[in-house]
Amino acid sequence: MTADKFQIGWSQRIRLEWLERTANLVLAGNDKDTVFASLQQDLQDQLSIGGTAKRGNREKVITILMKLWSVPPKHLQDFRNRGLNLLQVLPVKQHLLVHWGMATAVYPFWACVAEQTGRLLRLQGHVAAAQVQRRIRERYGERETVSRAARRVLRSFMDWGVLEDSGKKGVYVQGRNLPVDTSESMGWLIEALLRAGSRDSASLHSLMHSPSLFPFSFYGSVSLNTYPGLEFMRFGMDEDMVMLSK
Repeated sequence: MTADKFQIGWSQRIRLEWLERTANLVLAGNDKDTVFASLQQDLQDQLSIGGTAKRGNREKVITILMKLWSVPPKHLQDFRNRGLNLLQVLPVKQHLLVHWGMATAVYPFWACVAEQTGRLLRLQGHVAAAQVQRRIRERYGERETVSRAARRVLRSFMDWGVLEDSGKKGVYVQGRNLPVDTSESMGWLIEALLRAGSRDSASLHSLMHSPSLFPFSFYGSVSLNTYPGLEFMRFGMDEDMVMLSK
């Protein structure tokens, strides 16, 4: 695990509509200062109401939103641009997969929580928050900040509808599941996984069946050869390897 993957970064509960709002502000051509000011105004009655702290919950949420869609890391700017293009052509009900991909690529901690959640859902059909937190602490250390951040990512999964309450406190079941049936959508998610894992290449089969993509189902024999962010190579008799485009 590289040094940056030890960073948590995602420390707040993030609603899907906030991400959608941020992306729309960027698509409208606003610079980062305008996006920041607009988000401050939009969220002033929802977070840190009446607060004046420079690093209150509202500011922490806005930092996450900005890093995802307004000022992503330089090496992810082309990836972000592809995501913005996707948001313009996909139906709104499928925008979740675009935000999921961006969160995965920018915040490895999000991807790690998603992976452990997906593994537990496959194994037992439900997931307990305590189980996820225990596994995450094994990777990120026995810190309260780790447990708290994992709880907030799980809460975001709930807000996004991909997890639902089981009726038992702290235990969740699979929520909505979105079909992925276009080369652009499939390529986007696969590229996100490669970037989250800081990997140059991986088998296509392993990526498509990654537990971190538990909210999605891949359908049909979609060709990814035209997706601009990826390159492909046949490895052995029947295994396709996928790598990031140079």
